Amino acid sequence: MKRLMILFLSILPAVMIQAQKNAATVSGLVKDAALKTVLPFVNVTLHKLPDSTFITGTITNEAGIFSIASLESGQFLLKFSYMGYTSKGQSLQVGQLSNFLDIGSIELATTSVSINEVTIQGKQDAVTEKMDKKTFSISNNITQTGGSAIEAMKNLPGVTTGPDGKILLRGSDKVMILIDGKQTALTGIGGQSGLDNIPASAIEKIEIINNPSSRYDANGNAGIINIIYKKEKKEGLNGKIGISTGLGALWEKKANLPDIRPQYKATPKINPSLSLNYQKNKVNLYLQGDNLYTHTLNKNEFTERIYSHGDKIIQQVKRNRTTNIITGKTGIDWQPDKNNTIAVSALFSSEKILDRGDEPFFTIDLSERKRLWQFLEDELKTTATFFCRLAIPIQTAGPHPER
Repeated sequence: MKRLMILFLSILPAVMIQAQKNAATVSGLVKDAALKTVLPFVNVTLHKLPDSTFITGTITNEAGIFSIASLESGQFLLKFSYMGYTSKGQSLQVGQLSNFLDIGSIELATTSVSINEVTIQGKQDAVTEKMDKKTFSISNNITQTGGSAIEAMKNLPGVTTGPDGKILLRGSDKVMILIDGKQTALTGIGGQSGLDNIPASAIEKIEIINNPSSRYDANGNAGIINIIYKKEKKEGLNGKIGISTGLGALWEKKANLPDIRPQYKATPKINPSLSLNYQKNKVNLYLQGDNLYTHTLNKNEFTERIYSHGDKIIQQVKRNRTTNIITGKTGIDWQPDKNNTIAVSALFSSEKILDRGDEPFFTIDLSERKRLWQFLEDELKTTATFFCRLAIPIQTAGPHPER
């Protein structure tokens, strides 16, 4: 029995090494058949032959390269598919002689379809991407309405908040935040708390510019976040009225100490909004207003204190917060001709916060209240910003392009 066990343990490493040798990695490069350029993000799927059972899948990287690891020996079929190109299959034989297989370049041909007439109905993509920026649509995303601009931004890729509440883009706080392409008192560098005053329902979209050009301030070298307000462009008088609401904190995490004011429950959130626009000939007038009203249990902490003379005290710090944020934007655009535009606008924000607090001190068995401190904090913050913009194209003599 000992000899069999010794023999088994001696051949086990060799079996494991051989099993590792049989696991192969296949890679390749996908190109455009006509232009010979690499194709990023092409779907690559691996199927087992002869029944074409799906095994795994991946996509090509930005250099058009794909790689699939841990393949056992056998016959497989690689399938390549990409929107606007004809799908293609490539047979693959995985043996035991090499752990790395390079199938070379796979070229996909573009497809063309001839049609007489087509009618397309749809809506703008939630995310659009260009070379210099990414644009995220907020107006049609119901999961982000009812909150503030900073809450909507936290759902965007690469955007987080630091412990001090600052907006971080890819981990850096060197971010410039603009409203309709301009800096305001609400979104200055190092003073971004004003983003809580902008309801998400007032935002059309958010642009993230990861590599800003030299025309922007150096303080925004990590990137630019541009908040675009809603503005209708239809002829005549039109508008929208909306309301969103929600509830939270449906139960108490920990009950109050006796004989103090109750905690905020349900913590309702109500956000009515109004958008009006009038456009006639060369003049466009607009008004956007929101009122964000919330209840929150801002703080609820329990502490046990033991004094040097042996007394034990339990303390609670509870703070009910009522927040009411009113924002409005209005303006006028005048376009005397197709090349010139004069725009005047104003942005107003008022945030009122009421904190109603209770701090009771009880004996550890709650039989006696030693002290009760109640307080009311009233804070009002108002911001108003005015803009005037004159857009005139500049042309130079000769064959030089417009600047």
